[in-house]
Amino acid sequence: MLDTDTFLTQLYCTVDDFCQSQLAPEPRLGHPPSLSRSEVVTLAVFSQWFQFGSERGFYRFARRQLRRAFPHLPDRAQFNRLVRQQRPTLIAFFLDLAASLQPQPASYEALDATAVPTRDRRRRGMGWLPEFVDIGPSSRLQWFAGLRLLVSVNPQGVITGYGFGSASAKDQPLAETFLAARAFGHPELAMVGAKPEGVYLTDKGFEGEACHFRWRADYGAEVLTPPKRQNRRQWPQAVRRQLASLRQIVETVFAKLHHPFRLGAERPHDLAGFATRLAAKLALHNFCIWLNRQLGRPDLAFCDLWAW
Repeated sequence: MLDTDTFLTQLYCTVDDFCQSQLAPEPRLGHPPSLSRSEVVTLAVFSQWFQFGSERGFYRFARRQLRRAFPHLPDRAQFNRLVRQQRPTLIAFFLDLAASLQPQPASYEALDATAVPTRDRRRRGMGWLPEFVDIGPSSRLQWFAGLRLLVSVNPQGVITGYGFGSASAKDQPLAETFLAARAFGHPELAMVGAKPEGVYLTDKGFEGEACHFRWRADYGAEVLTPPKRQNRRQWPQAVRRQLASLRQIVETVFAKLHHPFRLGAERPHDLAGFATRLAAKLALHNFCIWLNRQLGRPDLAFCDLWAW
């Protein structure tokens, strides 16, 4: 278990090495910012631990405990603006960690979506982000108001790419956009990551022979989904169980995102803020796997990694 200073030092050194080696130098125009790019990204990633509860809670902690390490910490509004400006850097850092954590191509990746509630669905009124947030089904929450997060995870639990849409979005359209962006690239969808050499393992929400044929032909993506129970082409029970066992890793990753990194407590007021925090959460997830490997610990042992 690492104390706060050691964890932050490890995180800052990793972020700074990435920024120095992989990114162009920051432009120097006008008055220098109160925090460097590496410092902003470090604090943005560190702030996603569930112990802080919210952005406001983290800022109170930073003012009390981190002034010695970050003496030029600006006021909260300025800090939030600096963090949002670094969203492309957070995405790039997340992708760089994903690439470094899987030196050998994986034989498969598990692709799945999870509910991200952003408000109580029973509340009146439109709430925040009415043009993006709506009500959709969830096996975990039944019905929820919010967004839907799609991730691709390798067998070790490393998140290799992600995307998100409204709560009512179906799994197949989300996967269609995700696979197309991976195949052809898109400047606004860099977070999807690189196309794997192996197959995608999915659940019944991605079922459909026509979709699978199109994805294979158009995007070079091989998707394996167990057929529905009423389908004549039934899989043996042993094969279904094996697929479910291989896919269990993505459920474990969702549990990490919802609890240690408080994805289930998001209450965004603007989409840019949500997208920035989401990139920071997934970067923190991959960083914790990287740090656990440096310490000789199990990859997904997050809860006792940092001594709160």
